[in-house]
Amino acid sequence: FKGYEITIEIPEYTAICPKTGFPDFGTIRIAYLPDKRCVELKSLKIYIHAYRNLGIFYENAVNRIRKDLVAACRPVRARVTGEFTARGGLRSTIEAKYS
Repeated sequence: FKGYEITIEIPEYTAICPKTGFPDFGTIRIAYLPDKRCVELKSLKIYIHAYRNLGIFYENAVNRIRKDLVAACRPVRARVTGEFTARGGLRSTIEAKYS
């Protein structure tokens, strides 16, 4: 397959930790090889901003974003990476793949 990979970086991801109620901050990076459809950026922005008031663990958020991306545009392959700011001295990076 000859194609191109699209990478989108969202540096202002926020959601609410369902256990503590405190906000989680991070960067979401979406990289995908489109087939017939691409993600429309304005829609993606609105979708990601909807997480701001959502109580969700960031591991679940990364997997959900991957699942929703695949459902929306059926890419050949996709990778969603979440790099989250330190909490309690620990930084987390979560990656979910589809192929």
